[in-house]
Amino acid sequence: MDHRKTLFGAAIGMALLMTGCGWGGGTSGDGRDPQAVMTDFLNAVRGGDDKQAAAMLTTLARQKTTEMQMVVAPPGSDTANFKVLEVETEGDEAQVGTDWTDLDADGQPRTDRVVWLLRKEADGWRIHGMGTRVFDDLPPIILNFEDPADMLRKQQQAEEEIARRDAQTGTGQRPATKADESKVR
Repeated sequence: MDHRKTLFGAAIGMALLMTGCGWGGGTSGDGRDPQAVMTDFLNAVRGGDDKQAAAMLTTLARQKTTEMQMVVAPPGSDTANFKVLEVETEGDEAQVGTDWTDLDADGQPRTDRVVWLLRKEADGWRIHGMGTRVFDDLPPIILNFEDPADMLRKQQQAEEEIARRDAQTGTGQRPATKADESKVR
């Protein structure tokens, strides 16, 4: 499966941005910290539980993606695994770095780094977006789940750039990238 063609795949199927060095935490509402929320979310994604994954989005992200009949998760994958890494909090906002490993189109393991953007709501930490670096020579892309139209626009731009580069190289593959240590903000 070519993850680049899915909404979530605009980020997860590409080399992704990693947050900086701050470590933090905090709880609210349901008592889970950002790391626990990410673990639950990624377990839901890996298992194909779209309903559970959607429940971990911010209220506005759930509302907007539902209005546009969007699912902010790739199809489940029995071959995927993940690690939750750094957590950086600043007030009611958090960034959580993760490594997501799955098999690529050739059946080889591929690990991508993703920065998830969370906000503390009354019912706990919820996900409202993610950051991704598609190519080393371009700035990261921030996908705001609370603005699906902008998310689709950014996905389209990324796919056009992938196609342009594929046509230039004739390989049909995007170049590998390194995890960037800069912040999403």
